Amino acid sequence: MNDNRLLVITGPTASGKTSRAVDVSRALGCEIVSADSRQIYRGMDLGTGKDLEEYGDVPYHMIDIAPAGYRYNLFEYLRDARAAIDSVRERGHLPLLCGGTGLYVESLCRDLRLPEVPENPDLRAALADMTLEQLTEKLASMQTLHNTTDVDSRRRAIRAIEIAEYCRIHPEAAEGMRGEPSRDALIVVVDIPREARRRRITERLHARLEAGMADEVRRLIDEGVTAENLIYYGLEYKFVTQFVTGAMGYDEMVSGLEIAIHQFAKRQMTWFRGMERRGFKLHYLPYDMGRDEFVAEVARLLEAMPI
Repeated sequence: MNDNRLLVITGPTASGKTSRAVDVSRALGCEIVSADSRQIYRGMDLGTGKDLEEYGDVPYHMIDIAPAGYRYNLFEYLRDARAAIDSVRERGHLPLLCGGTGLYVESLCRDLRLPEVPENPDLRAALADMTLEQLTEKLASMQTLHNTTDVDSRRRAIRAIEIAEYCRIHPEAAEGMRGEPSRDALIVVVDIPREARRRRITERLHARLEAGMADEVRRLIDEGVTAENLIYYGLEYKFVTQFVTGAMGYDEMVSGLEIAIHQFAKRQMTWFRGMERRGFKLHYLPYDMGRDEFVAEVARLLEAMPI
């Protein structure tokens, strides 16, 4: 048995990957390590789709580990997820990485090692007046191994440039950022056709709104989490916060959020295809595959892994 194996079950939002991971964990004795960038935060439950009741007696990690309002980053995730994975292996169990944050999944499966880069006040001051487009162009022109796909805000773009500049001055720090696709990671993608995915996204959104997603945001604000920080988390929290604070009407919120989630799912699938171009082998299994059949196929793929 290869004790360094890592099983990954990922896929776009609303594909049903959590329930699949739970089924596999029960059958194979796995412990789940979350690869969802927002389920990390306590109190952000409906908006992130934690669905903790699905886990039952299956142990899980990397959920509810930071307070809402905190801005957890990739460096912290890799540090904490690796510690969780090591602890699962020490107990003699197989770690199962489950989540749809492509950057987290790929970084772990590539064994990416990020340096702990300090803030550079002078550089930040020099970049302060640049637009997101200008920052993106600057980042693209730099010789950097840092991810440039997820540059959807000026703050993230400035941080990416900051890391790139640090690695330029300290080339030894960039060595761990190269990484190669791990032969020990089995990556399973829950594959769902576009129309089925769109239908499930719509159904799930309305179910979460009816379950009290707006009340969840109101509670977080009452507990001291700023609207700015909630909007930073994007998607549900961006739109619902704007509704709760009066910046957006209910119908506008629902339609805008639905479009944003569909676009997000499309970006997730683009990321997975990009992983294949970057040397990863992904195994696609249908979202509507029978439970026993799905588990059996994952077990077969694990057995076929080279040791």
